[in-house]
Amino acid sequence: MEVEAAEPIVLETLSHACSQDANVLKPAERKLQSWETQPGFYSVLSSIFCNYEVDANIRWLAVLYCKNGVDRYWRKTAPHAIADEEKACIKSRLISSFREPVPQIATQVAVLTSKIARLDCPQDWNALVPTLLQAVRCNDTLIQQRALLVLHHVTKTLASKRLAPDRKLFESLTNDIFSYVAHLWEAHLSQFLQLAAQHDDNMESALEQCRLVLKVLRKLLVHGFRDPQNSEDAMKFVAGLFTQLDALLDCRRSMWGNHQMLERCERVITTMTKVLLDLLEMHPISYVRFIQTTLQFVLTYNFTTKGLLYERFTVNCFNLMKGILFSDVYKPRKNNKEDCSPVTMEASKILREFFIFDTLSEVCRRLVSQYFLLSTDDLTSWEADPEGFCQEEGGDSYRYSLRPCTETLFLTIFKEFRLSLTPVLLGLVQANQGPCDPDDMEAVLKKDAVYNAVGLASFDLFDEIDYDSWFTSHLLRELQIKHPSYRVIRKRVVWLMGQWVGVKMSVSLRPALYEAILSLLHKDEDLAVRLEAAHTLKTAVDDFEFSTEQLLPYMDTLFSLLFNLLKEVRECDTKMHVLHVLSFVIERVGPGIRPYTAALVQYLPMLWQESTEHNMLRCAILTTLIHLVQGYGPESTQLYDFILPVIDISTDVKQDQHVYLLEDGLELWHTTLLNAPSSSPDLLKLFNNMPPLLQLGTENLRLCLKIMQSYILLGSRDFMQLYSNVMTSTLANLMTDLRTEGMMMVLRVMELVLKAFPTEGPHVFMSMLPSILQSVLEDEEHESCMLLAMHLALFARILLQNQEVLWSVIQHVSLKAGIDSWLLLGQLLDVWTDRMDIITQPERRKICGLALASLLTFNNSVITDRFGAIVNSIVQVLHDVCRGDESGGQADCLVISDTDSYSKEETDEDTPHDRRKRQLWRQDPVHTVSLQEYLVSQMNQCQQLHGQVNFTRLMGQVDSEVILQLKAFCQ
Repeated sequence: MEVEAAEPIVLETLSHACSQDANVLKPAERKLQSWETQPGFYSVLSSIFCNYEVDANIRWLAVLYCKNGVDRYWRKTAPHAIADEEKACIKSRLISSFREPVPQIATQVAVLTSKIARLDCPQDWNALVPTLLQAVRCNDTLIQQRALLVLHHVTKTLASKRLAPDRKLFESLTNDIFSYVAHLWEAHLSQFLQLAAQHDDNMESALEQCRLVLKVLRKLLVHGFRDPQNSEDAMKFVAGLFTQLDALLDCRRSMWGNHQMLERCERVITTMTKVLLDLLEMHPISYVRFIQTTLQFVLTYNFTTKGLLYERFTVNCFNLMKGILFSDVYKPRKNNKEDCSPVTMEASKILREFFIFDTLSEVCRRLVSQYFLLSTDDLTSWEADPEGFCQEEGGDSYRYSLRPCTETLFLTIFKEFRLSLTPVLLGLVQANQGPCDPDDMEAVLKKDAVYNAVGLASFDLFDEIDYDSWFTSHLLRELQIKHPSYRVIRKRVVWLMGQWVGVKMSVSLRPALYEAILSLLHKDEDLAVRLEAAHTLKTAVDDFEFSTEQLLPYMDTLFSLLFNLLKEVRECDTKMHVLHVLSFVIERVGPGIRPYTAALVQYLPMLWQESTEHNMLRCAILTTLIHLVQGYGPESTQLYDFILPVIDISTDVKQDQHVYLLEDGLELWHTTLLNAPSSSPDLLKLFNNMPPLLQLGTENLRLCLKIMQSYILLGSRDFMQLYSNVMTSTLANLMTDLRTEGMMMVLRVMELVLKAFPTEGPHVFMSMLPSILQSVLEDEEHESCMLLAMHLALFARILLQNQEVLWSVIQHVSLKAGIDSWLLLGQLLDVWTDRMDIITQPERRKICGLALASLLTFNNSVITDRFGAIVNSIVQVLHDVCRGDESGGQADCLVISDTDSYSKEETDEDTPHDRRKRQLWRQDPVHTVSLQEYLVSQMNQCQQLHGQVNFTRLMGQVDSEVILQLKAFCQ
């Protein structure tokens, strides 16, 4: 693509690509896409976006296409890689001018430059940094600002590279430019402060320069020095930040009338605190010399009369203090302080000297009485939208706001200095313990803050507070005050109960707790208080001392109130929260939940329909249904009209929402099968969803195969008649791509089919058995012992249950290999007897012993030549399965009689699936046939078949010690 000839065409196409008319836009996009691999295309784009006379929208689009092209085609190894000559042209244009007039395009050009720098700098673009620094020195404000913007993005990108050679290059770059950039920072900051003192209009531009330089320094300082403490320039820069912060904070006060400048100033201040936070996190040893200064700075600006300046600054200050207290580098070992490093001992000494009792007491009091207080905005938000207020408290944005940050700092300090701070906190509790005047909002908020602190520190106050007494004498009384303003205290008290219930609360007081929660769930209560009460209920039910019997008397009212709350809330997230509480109660109460769920069961289908666009709410509904099915047990058939279509939608890969619902849908499907009393056409029909699911990959393989096993037990012959072919082909396709663990899961399904259908089962897997037999015969060392053991156990069952199938498989493999079928059987027996010791599971070991014993009545040299090895293997199994009996002899301990207690063992918690599995287990030859008796019978038939002389000769193959053991087992 010739640049001069192609530029007008590309320019016109880009213009069409900016159109709002789809008929013009789509062809232009297709044409641009077809040019992506054309040589010279990106040179044309760079020429267009560097031409300031072209329309800004077209230039912006040109930069984007060029940026995407760098991502795909800049690397030399990429298909259709951009030629070196074209690369050189693009790079030359990027650093030829820094006069971009449009800020948005300037940002995209800076990002584009940084992407190229990541791949080429410095080896293939050594002119970049010197050119940038030269532009930064320019007196033209626009050139300097644009150069700084590019330098910021370049250093940010280079700093993100983590390979050792890349880090070494970035360290070299830092050594070259840090001193100059730090000097630039001081010059620009000084210029801004002078202009700000005069309220000069140019101070906005100067502050923007400060911000960009500071961003560059942040990356250089944190990622460009292996040990910043060894750099005088780095330490000088950090030390200067504190006095510079003082100056900027003073300057900020003079900007109250200028909101735009105030915001820009706060951004710079915030970035300065981020520099300190990054250095503390990445280089704690280098930060030791700044601990004292940092703590004093935080104390001055946050725990004195200066109060809250602005939220982001306070959050960063609190994180600095927390980071210092939390750092393992600064904590001496409690048991062996002599082995601590000098850095640790120095830091520990600074902390001890700084955090004297007066300082600790003041910090603790201000955190609780100043920063824990709900603000006027909080109360207004609560009043206007209680549900939204609760959502905001638990949302992602809340976690990064001031109050949770304050709570974390409080806990960090309290745990570190518990002995000093416990009396301070108990004093605050004592001072705010009695009911306060509901009309005195200041007193209400202060009590709320103190109760918040006591709840957060509950584990640390275990020995200091008699919670049972406090609960009965004070907290319950607080809940009885129904004044509107007192909702703040009611919400806090029920939260406090949730914090303490798992820490220190007598089991005997649980009913009183449930009654308190019930009183707060009524419709006349504030919605935020009701939601908090629901959450406390979940916490109480989740406790290890929870007793279903204590909760059952309240279940009717409780479930009704929770259900009404679920219907009343309107937000998806809140409905999920209430559903989660309901699900948890259902799960914990178990079968006892059935009488209380009728209304919920009727409501869930409507909620499901309403949540078409809210997949996460549907996931919550699926979880609730899982617990409902578990609670209903066999009676869950009442729910099938709703549940089965839900399972169908959730596990149908043709439905878009299956991406979100699949995991919970499979769990519900499995739980439904486990609790199904019998099969039904609708249940069987769901299996049509299974083959496509298994083609998706192995992420849900375990659960899918468990579902398949449940169908085999539940659907029995109906299921096998409908789906045996589909199941076999699906499993065969799976086995070509699975590792050992996945193969074992598939083989367990095959084993279950063989157990459930002793005669027909082997026919089902006729197509799969030859390849399995081939892998057994090869018996390669790299094959998993688990797989080989399972393969042998499967062939053992087939040999016992349907010998014709085994002979057919052997003949098929022998014809393919071109050897005699009896010789192939001999090879199988050699593997079997040689590797018998790898079969460790007792039931599979015994089935192999029974199968080998069944061969003793064959009159064939392949068997008789291996008579000794076969008997030896069977005796090994007898050692494993026989135990001494009351008569002093040996008995097969795997045989279960009708009088055996285990054969009749059933509990109320057993699912119908458990009973079906137990029934199949009782019918298994492993548990119905004594290996000793069967071996004696086979040996007698063998003796009759061969005659005494030949039988004696055969027994001569058996080691004399093994014969003695055999006689001991078979007396």
